[in-house]
Amino acid sequence: MPIPLREHEVEISIRKSRFIARAGPADTRDAAMALLERMRQRYPDARHHCWAYLLGQPESASSAATSDDGEPGGTAGKPILNVIQHKGLGDVMVVVSRYFGGIKLGAGGLVRAYAGATEAVLSELPTAAPQPRTAVTLRLDFPREQALRHWAQVHDAEILAVHYGEQVGMRLRVPDTKLSDLDTFCAALRDVRRMEC
Repeated sequence: MPIPLREHEVEISIRKSRFIARAGPADTRDAAMALLERMRQRYPDARHHCWAYLLGQPESASSAATSDDGEPGGTAGKPILNVIQHKGLGDVMVVVSRYFGGIKLGAGGLVRAYAGATEAVLSELPTAAPQPRTAVTLRLDFPREQALRHWAQVHDAEILAVHYGEQVGMRLRVPDTKLSDLDTFCAALRDVRRMEC
């Protein structure tokens, strides 16, 4: 399943209305809503900011949502989501901001316009296959926490949770290609132990 590498934006015009489509990575609802907010700030006078996101894999999404943002029901958000699903993308948010040009498009015209804008932006969106990752739990002494946080940042590992007790417990999601590097890191520090998940 390809996922977006970065955000991308295109604009199309249909019967004097401008449709500005922006797509980008979103692996959480918060990330999707942040992209929506950036579009609202970027184009504050647009009449509509319609959107759809899909989190996870297209055939078994963990979450998906749409909004017509004042357009007639089913004419914007759903067509955007349909194109996302057809393209087979995951962890993606698409926002289409519309400036009304004075000519009504009708329900069918709106569906085609929002789907067309989404198709245009997703066709140019840079994507890549996500790296397989493994969740690991580590126990370490307090003085080693900053070293582990630095290692995680340098090696593209995501910190999922941190628990403090007699030692620090840290749960990471590590790219599979970096697991041997993590084992080397743990062995070098000696007091960092990888726990069974």
